[in-house]
Amino acid sequence: MQQYIDFLSNHPYLTAAWVVLFLALVVSWMKSLTSKIKQISPTELTMLVNRQDATVLDIRAEADFRKGHITGARNIQASQLQAAGLPGLENQKDNPIIVVCQAGMSAQSVAASLNKQGFSQVFVLQGGMNSWTGANLPLVKK
Repeated sequence: MQQYIDFLSNHPYLTAAWVVLFLALVVSWMKSLTSKIKQISPTELTMLVNRQDATVLDIRAEADFRKGHITGARNIQASQLQAAGLPGLENQKDNPIIVVCQAGMSAQSVAASLNKQGFSQVFVLQGGMNSWTGANLPLVKK
């Protein structure tokens, strides 16, 4: 135990960095537990689409969408979603909506915006299209 105390007192910057990283990890974990927006795996996405007729919104650029996307996905830019809402989906506020981006990071803000617009079941594909292609799941190319 004395060695730990000596190490901590001899390396204050390293100790502070570890404490900050630990706190950031705890805050991130707590935020994900209390968030209304849940991250789902590619398998869960498939189950939601097949069993509950979920809508997949792909917010990547049109060129990326044409290179390959999930079957039945709609390509809508994030800026269009926040400015004009969801054309054609106003009556589906209780149906599952799954937001997909390239890596799963930019979809969070779009999902939060949809939640604020009254959509009750909003999900984000964890890892985005990278996780979908990493799982060797099929892509539709246009």
